[in-house]
Amino acid sequence: MKPVIALVGRPNVGKSTLFNRLTRSRDAIVVDVPGVTRDRHYGEGRVGARGFIVIDTGGLEPGAQDGVMREMARQAEQAIAEADTVVFLVDARAGLTALDRTIAEQLRRTARAVVVAANKAEGLAPDIAAAEFHALGLGAPVALSAAHGEGISALLEAALEPIAVAPELEPEDAAGRHPRVAVVGRPNVGKSTLINALVGESRVIALDVPGTTRDAIEVPFEREGRPYTLIDTAGIRKRNRQGEAVERFSIVKTLQAIEEANVAILMLDAPEGINEQDAHVAGYLLERGRAVVVAVNKWDAADEDMRRRVRDELRWKLGFLSFAEVHMIAAKQGRGLEALMRSVDAAYAAAMAKLSTPKLTRALFAAVERQAPPRRGPIRPKLRYAHQGGMNPPRVIIHGSALDRVPDTYRRYLEGWFREAFALVGTPLRIELRSGRNPYAPRRSRK
Repeated sequence: MKPVIALVGRPNVGKSTLFNRLTRSRDAIVVDVPGVTRDRHYGEGRVGARGFIVIDTGGLEPGAQDGVMREMARQAEQAIAEADTVVFLVDARAGLTALDRTIAEQLRRTARAVVVAANKAEGLAPDIAAAEFHALGLGAPVALSAAHGEGISALLEAALEPIAVAPELEPEDAAGRHPRVAVVGRPNVGKSTLINALVGESRVIALDVPGTTRDAIEVPFEREGRPYTLIDTAGIRKRNRQGEAVERFSIVKTLQAIEEANVAILMLDAPEGINEQDAHVAGYLLERGRAVVVAVNKWDAADEDMRRRVRDELRWKLGFLSFAEVHMIAAKQGRGLEALMRSVDAAYAAAMAKLSTPKLTRALFAAVERQAPPRRGPIRPKLRYAHQGGMNPPRVIIHGSALDRVPDTYRRYLEGWFREAFALVGTPLRIELRSGRNPYAPRRSRK
């Protein structure tokens, strides 16, 4: 098993900056504002041949009684319980604080091993930067600068030293591709509640307050022996409500999560109905070519008039997602989740389907035999053969002559035909037409 290192400390000491440094990524949002990170955030790092797992956490404030701060503390406490070593970050420039002492007391009781890391020590002598933190009684502190990459090797050596080396590294599963499922939608539709219901624990903070989730949090999950990666995302707001820097970064992380996902669960709110922002998110999913499953949440809280309105709005506001399966669920009560995940599996299978050239070409001939492309002037386009040009979403490339004359209506006809022929449920399908060179066209003279 890979060793697990949790990064904890009070708010704004540089935990997310260190997380990005250790994982060599930009997966965690870094803004000079306390409280940006709220959920546990997992990543993988490596030093030499040894891999490890890093957990980024929100600011730890022991004793917080309620609200987001209490939930952040609970997430940090869970990370401490999971970790082999806790890296306790403190601020070398701010010095030792009363909150640092309180956190040190908690770590002494609950953590297996602790390394104190005096961050923001750039330009300071290491001994001077770390001197004050010996008073915490957690061993010799390591001075470092996460932003500048100074002292990272010494930190990893101290963090990994107490952890026994596994007899052999875990083998990389070359064929271990599994669905990456992003849960997206506007704020407060129940995305985090759905994640928690699926994994069976309070894995991400779920409060009845818009904007609780700010980062894109990846959650490993297994169902009936099959692994998944669920991605909880920040709610996408209207443009005129994206003024705060943290929220702008959250939107970027959500869009990146959509890019990296195979399937997106588009969550809607039944009592609120479907609004312009829902259509905007759905349009982005279609534009990026993601497989989609629509989940209408809080169905139990909607009366009959609301339910009728939602069904009507699905047809005329989200009609362009007609290929997607729709499920009425109640995430908080765990209702409708089995059928939802079956549709996720089907959408993933369709998005990653391998379509053979002979079968595609036979389907193309059958489509043309049933309805030939319309004639444009004296010329009728000729469709000769088809092959697959990519997956996620599936892309079908059709070769022939005069295909620039094929109208969009016929392209949509072909899309529906291939979708039905290959049972491509839940995924967009791209049709690309390529015309061959006309052998009778005059050739350019060579100079």
